Amino acid sequence: MKTAVFPGSFDPFTIGHKDIADRALAIFDRLVIAVGYNIHKASADSIAHRTAAIEEIYAADGRVSVEAYTGLTVDFARKHGARFIVRGLREVKDFEYERNLADTNAAISDIETVFLTARPEFGFVSSSMVRELTAHGYDASRFLPKTDGI
Repeated sequence: MKTAVFPGSFDPFTIGHKDIADRALAIFDRLVIAVGYNIHKASADSIAHRTAAIEEIYAADGRVSVEAYTGLTVDFARKHGARFIVRGLREVKDFEYERNLADTNAAISDIETVFLTARPEFGFVSSSMVRELTAHGYDASRFLPKTDGI
């Protein structure tokens, strides 16, 4: 069974986040939506509210579970038997941060990062995004998704 974790600040009221989770469900057998929070910034009420809203969206799909977490995403993924972390790419400015995060996760674990876009018509990274990265002076090959082992 291929399990993936979708970590971070999944906002059930933002269509892009739901698109990414839905695309992950087309690839993986099970998805754990990990509602991340900073204990110094987030109130328990907002975490509980967000978690309940996400659970409501996916109530009919037994392949999805939702859980709040703190700490390292790779530790959370291991706890759930996930070999993959799903990261959403919504804007060009996200690429460098997400790639660096994926490289760090790979260095400390055997968990792969899979990048998905919010737009359903693109499989992973669109050619227009690669063109935009190149136009901004990035080496686009560095930002292409890791898909080995899927």
